Amino acid sequence: MPHLPDVVLWSVPAFVLLTVVEMVSCRLHPDEDAAGYEAKDAATSVGMGLGSLVFDALWKIPIVAIYAAVYELTPLRIPVLWWTLLLMLLAQDFFYYWSHRGHHVIRVLWACHVVHHSSKKFNLTTALRQPWTTWTVWPFYVPMVALGVHPAAIAFTSGVNLVYQFWVHTERVDKLPRPFEFVLNTPSHHRVHHASQGGYLDRNFGGILIIWDRMFGSFVAETERPVYGLTKNIETFNPLRVATHEYAAIARDVRAAGSWGERAGRVFRGPGWQPAARTAAGERRESRKGTEGRASVEGPAA
Repeated sequence: MPHLPDVVLWSVPAFVLLTVVEMVSCRLHPDEDAAGYEAKDAATSVGMGLGSLVFDALWKIPIVAIYAAVYELTPLRIPVLWWTLLLMLLAQDFFYYWSHRGHHVIRVLWACHVVHHSSKKFNLTTALRQPWTTWTVWPFYVPMVALGVHPAAIAFTSGVNLVYQFWVHTERVDKLPRPFEFVLNTPSHHRVHHASQGGYLDRNFGGILIIWDRMFGSFVAETERPVYGLTKNIETFNPLRVATHEYAAIARDVRAAGSWGERAGRVFRGPGWQPAARTAAGERRESRKGTEGRASVEGPAA
């Protein structure tokens, strides 16, 4: 097959340039309502991005081996041509949507992806805040390999998807003309995705295209200004804690669980899942609080 470039590596100078431009823009034209930049937060995001490069290189060893085995077993072969690459990119974006959605609704997968949502800021450095445990992503692309897509083509299209998403992590771009907003993932759509308000939670999972969200009922348009971060923010800039805090929380919940059913739920149900008995008890407590005028309900983790 023809050589496919490492688009992420080639895009690094553009990442740096655009980040500097955004920083200067925020300094020259500040928006009091925008999240803006904070030095420690930006440094943590960059550190998480650098760490992800190291860990991704390690995870790729077993993942490439699995993909190669599946590719050798399937009789199908899709040649790498300019028009098949476009179809592969469309397919990769489709499977990315389901991977991204799965990483929001299954807690053990969320433990990986939560890293990307852990900043209370929203700027181009937030795009670099990547997890160190991306071993949870590879199963979603096995169907592409089984259909005859070369693993190198999947790596290329995944890189294109990642590079595209860099620019949508900004508050400096308002809504685009309606045709673009209807088809593409834009800064407006992605601001909703990173918001912690109840109506915005678990929405707009698209990578390049937003049409998947429109088709599968997960689209929400930006109306009110988003509040970024988690519903329960971790309040730390320590990269190790940022990378592992949800895994530690899962371990604590599993240890405290009263049954194997609850243990499974703590791992494989949603991030805010509670056993039915505890949920009912919590509702009774909140009901009593409500009669005393002191109700305070906190939502599930985003």
